[in-house]
Amino acid sequence: MVAMSPSSASQKLECPTLRSRWGRWRTIFARRSDRAKGGIHNSRPAEQGFTLLELMIVMVVIGLLAAIAIPSYTNNIRNAKEAVLKEDLHTLRTAIDSYTVDKQKAPQSLDDLVQAGYLKTMPVDPFTKRSDTWVPVQGDSMSNIDQTESGIDDVHSGAQETASDGTSYSTW
Repeated sequence: MVAMSPSSASQKLECPTLRSRWGRWRTIFARRSDRAKGGIHNSRPAEQGFTLLELMIVMVVIGLLAAIAIPSYTNNIRNAKEAVLKEDLHTLRTAIDSYTVDKQKAPQSLDDLVQAGYLKTMPVDPFTKRSDTWVPVQGDSMSNIDQTESGIDDVHSGAQETASDGTSYSTW
């Protein structure tokens, strides 16, 4: 194995591109400090900033990336809200069924589910951002033989928007 001196090792690891860039920056800073001290100006002006063409190219690239990313982002947000709505409706419907079986009567309002302990709080509709827009469906039929009173047997969202599958959220 050949022993290398410390100076030759640093020369082999040094990148010529970095060396030339550092030299360029050193020259710019030296010129600025000479001007601040009132020194002699060099005949060649210092390279400062970016050209208009470089800035325009960067702006076009940023615009293209935004044009690709923003629609994807909004679709992901919408899909997440739809998943939350489906889960909330499932939770509400399960609570209604459990209440009906346990009490042998259907709840008369959605607040009955919270007061009886089947829900901690009424979930917030992800599209209306409110917990009081749920639309309860009153049913006249009894769901089992032991049921004594009819009441709420289903619930829908109060949102009027159209889902990604083309149906209305209020029909879910």
